[in-house]
Amino acid sequence: MDRNACLLGFMGTGKTSVGKVLANTLDMEFIETDDLIVKKAGKSIPAIFKDDGEIRFRELEIAVCKELQDVRRSVISLGGGVMLNYINFLYLRQHSDFFHLIASPSTILARIMQDGKDKRPLLACPDPLAEINRLLYLRKPFYKIAGAREILTDDRLIPSIAGEIATIMKGHEGCE
Repeated sequence: MDRNACLLGFMGTGKTSVGKVLANTLDMEFIETDDLIVKKAGKSIPAIFKDDGEIRFRELEIAVCKELQDVRRSVISLGGGVMLNYINFLYLRQHSDFFHLIASPSTILARIMQDGKDKRPLLACPDPLAEINRLLYLRKPFYKIAGAREILTDDRLIPSIAGEIATIMKGHEGCE
């Protein structure tokens, strides 16, 4: 299997947790785009947003996706806003299958609150649930354009989700 599994979805949908298990299952490397952005910027994502703004964060995101365009045999956890810029999709599509991890807004909020919403600059607002709903609504068309296969994560165990994606990817072997 020479293709990547690109995991899309809103924060709190399980991209990192599922991605690590999936990478292990498929004997692939796991790559977290947010980690690469932090390394490139030399500061945390909240610090990038605070010091440099969201536009600079998105520029770093584009640079990271460009660097990943030739990567093979990896599970790549993409930040929730990666698909807002079509160029990111163009960089990654040639060698990747896209999976959109979906969870209900209330599940997303509950998961995010475990880490603390201060780690999520886009949710540093008075009503994070309303903001989650707004962002999900705005981003949904972008995930559809990417042709991502939707994977529900509410009330499911991580190994089950990773297993579903692994089965799909193994079914695509030899179809390239």
